[in-house]
Amino acid sequence: MQRIFLTAFLLTSLGWAAPASSPTIEAGHGLNLTVQMVSPTAAECDLQIICVFKHNPAGDKYIEAMQEFDDKLGHLVSELRNNGQFVGELGETMLFQTPEGSITPPQVLLIGLGPENQLSLESLRLVGRVAVREAVRLRAARVSFAPTIRDQGNTSLDVGEGDAAVAEQLVLAYDTEKRLQARGLSSNFSLQSWVIDAGPKFFEGASSKVERAVAQARRQAQSRDH
Repeated sequence: MQRIFLTAFLLTSLGWAAPASSPTIEAGHGLNLTVQMVSPTAAECDLQIICVFKHNPAGDKYIEAMQEFDDKLGHLVSELRNNGQFVGELGETMLFQTPEGSITPPQVLLIGLGPENQLSLESLRLVGRVAVREAVRLRAARVSFAPTIRDQGNTSLDVGEGDAAVAEQLVLAYDTEKRLQARGLSSNFSLQSWVIDAGPKFFEGASSKVERAVAQARRQAQSRDH
């Protein structure tokens, strides 16, 4: 009980409300998807995915959840970007284990969003495909995905529409992975749960738009049988 109260207090103090979750959405092949109001530093998962823009030599922005994430990792993310070790080109990835005692997720996958002024729904669809394929390759059954676009100061896209674009491609890419496995062309592995992290201001809008996107993508995946 004390741990629950402490978690709620910490989230509230950082601008997050107490943890909340959308109804579970069946994303196909037994994968459960939810939108959750949870900080990426505290997600109970096998793999935390964080999206970052291409490094800006004039200075990258870190706001709220992104700042907390970088701080708790001892500024590892900003170090990798500032030193040119992770540029953040669209679709670029980097995996690292988290230092003991830093954040809850045991490993982090960074995915590049490309230049901030080129962000689009299509680039987020690509990121969604990359995220699923990497999660399957890493055999991470429980995944938490944080776009962190607002937490880098970008307001060019509606949060819910961006999350929906990712969710759409998540469903389709995972369907492809399972089809390859069924044909014996890939090792058997199943994702169990996928959480899309959303801040308090965007939780409701993201939940409804993600649910619609998943339903549409599942119909598209089913049409592959014809």
